[in-house]
Amino acid sequence: MLLAALVGLAFAANEQLEDTWSLPTAVAGIIAAGSVLPVIVAYRWPVMAWRLAFLMMFAGVIGADPHQSWPWNSVLIVGFLLVLARLAATNESMVTVWATVLSLIPVFLFAPYANAWGAAMLVVAVAALGDIISRRRRARELTEITELEQARRAVLEERARIAREMHDVVAHHMSMIAVQAETAPYRLEGLPEQAKQELASIATAARAALTDMRRLLGVLRAEQAEAEKEPQPGYAEIAGLVTTARRAGLPVTTELPELTDLPEAVGLTAYRIVQEALANAARHAPGGPVRLVARADRDQLELDIRNELTGPVRTGRTGHGLVGMRERVTLLGGELTAGPDGDGGYRITARIPRQAEAK
Repeated sequence: MLLAALVGLAFAANEQLEDTWSLPTAVAGIIAAGSVLPVIVAYRWPVMAWRLAFLMMFAGVIGADPHQSWPWNSVLIVGFLLVLARLAATNESMVTVWATVLSLIPVFLFAPYANAWGAAMLVVAVAALGDIISRRRRARELTEITELEQARRAVLEERARIAREMHDVVAHHMSMIAVQAETAPYRLEGLPEQAKQELASIATAARAALTDMRRLLGVLRAEQAEAEKEPQPGYAEIAGLVTTARRAGLPVTTELPELTDLPEAVGLTAYRIVQEALANAARHAPGGPVRLVARADRDQLELDIRNELTGPVRTGRTGHGLVGMRERVTLLGGELTAGPDGDGGYRITARIPRQAEAK
């Protein structure tokens, strides 16, 4: 359809050149075709299209009456402005500046003085508008790239942190296995020699596994991360998080049943999810009531956190904290959903298997 419209404009330009400029049919046809050709080329090659249009600004004055208001046919004028706008919207600012300056040369050479300045202002305005579009597009692309890189970095950092915390959890159990295996011959009387050897092998394997874990963790743990070697928080410490949030002015109501038999990895994940959710609520919707509900059965632990938006939301909740939450829940074989709840609030729901298996 666009090509048909351009062909129609070419015929209109040809008719105008023959009637007004009294040009021969062949010459008028060449100029008419050259008036629309740059517009066709501009979609794929805007710089090449501008070069063609720039040449046509000189060729298009052939046969024009010096006393005419404009020495170019109307299709050529509109086509040149479209090509200039396309170039400005798709190229760097310096390219636009040079193209605009050069475009003013034929304007002041061939247009009557009374009209030249107005035409020059129009050319500059079109180029400036295209440059603004180009700058916004580049800024949007840069923002998207930056956000993507930040999300990737956040995922890597969160995975490293999870690895450190999982090491602390698993290392505790491995140490207990090694200690129990080593001390069993002294605690249990009458063990056969074969059983003692088997227990010694278990203790040796547990110690070797701990050594390998620490060696691997050395790649992930920073030298300054001494604090992360301390015992990790769990489900029981969530109440402390809630107390701290209330002291900071965040109205939080809870339903936290007492759970004493959660695996350490599950308790740690629950703690981190609540920690991030409360921080998001304080950051993005300060003062909005938060309701935290934990439900548990023999299969899974479910956390339901809802934040009512009672005032203006500061920023969209698309940060990297949600990335970390999903990483943790997915690692344990669970699922997490987050987003507006349809009632003017924001809701996070995490379902974590109690007998979690790392994925």
